[in-house]
Amino acid sequence: MIHPLVTQLRFVRSEFARCLEGVSTKDARRRLLPMNCISWIVGHLAYQENLYWVRTQGRDLAPDLEHQVGWGQPASTPPLNEMWETWHTVTDAADTYLDTLTTERLQTHQTWGGAPLDESIGTKLLRNIYHYWFHTGEAHAIRQLLGHTDLPEFVGDISRAVYCPEA
Repeated sequence: MIHPLVTQLRFVRSEFARCLEGVSTKDARRRLLPMNCISWIVGHLAYQENLYWVRTQGRDLAPDLEHQVGWGQPASTPPLNEMWETWHTVTDAADTYLDTLTTERLQTHQTWGGAPLDESIGTKLLRNIYHYWFHTGEAHAIRQLLGHTDLPEFVGDISRAVYCPEA
């Protein structure tokens, strides 16, 4: 059974993608200071998932992302199609790991370089979920500032991620 928090992550991913439906490549690369552009946001969330759920498995599907869209790096305006392609590749690989999580395992810590990481897997999962919501709101605001109309309303079809107590 998929852990309820993993279901929530998948829901917020779908809301994020829904928020960005129909964004053109040109608009996705426009930067409205001081915010980053939409394509950066897509790559940035892929970077976090790669870091949290893929690299800790000993794989790195997007080694260039850290320099392009990692925290603290100079602003960039990467191509939207490349960022979406990377996002899909990384989230598909992350799901393989996320499907293995249990309540007990969420309380443990991953290791990196032979040392345990500071945050538990569960805390990292919550951080990932909240990070998506933060950037979904930011991307929605960017779209409004760009003059986009007929934007999706939030929160969408929550019936795909209803409350389920932890086992």
